[in-house]
Amino acid sequence: MSDAVPEFRWQAVGRRKTSVARVYLTPGTGKWDINGRTLGDYFPRSSLVSHIQQPFTTTDTLGAFDVRAHVDGGGMTGQAGAMRLAIARSLVKADEMHRVKLRNAGFLTRDARAVERKKPGRPGARKRFQFSKR
Repeated sequence: MSDAVPEFRWQAVGRRKTSVARVYLTPGTGKWDINGRTLGDYFPRSSLVSHIQQPFTTTDTLGAFDVRAHVDGGGMTGQAGAMRLAIARSLVKADEMHRVKLRNAGFLTRDARAVERKKPGRPGARKRFQFSKR
């Protein structure tokens, strides 16, 4: 079976806002497969691409791993943040020596900020309807 799916060595999950990213790393040449598309095709904004690649540039491993990811939920920014966290976590699983650099850069911390829920009797989470004295 030469057409078998490659064995993935390191897998991690990252979350941001309402997005979830499952990332699978294998030693390779730096190929990206995100939901069946390339990195630049899935994330057309260069700022998001650089945001996702930050764990690799911090640990000097850019191009050393093939990345396969499945991303679901949220928008582009949330998905990019989820990818970054998942990549950082899987790099730590690949080599424990990366933990110090990634921790100091803040890439192993889950960003807990999310949209505040709408409250009853109000148009939004904090906004009030216009007050009328008469």
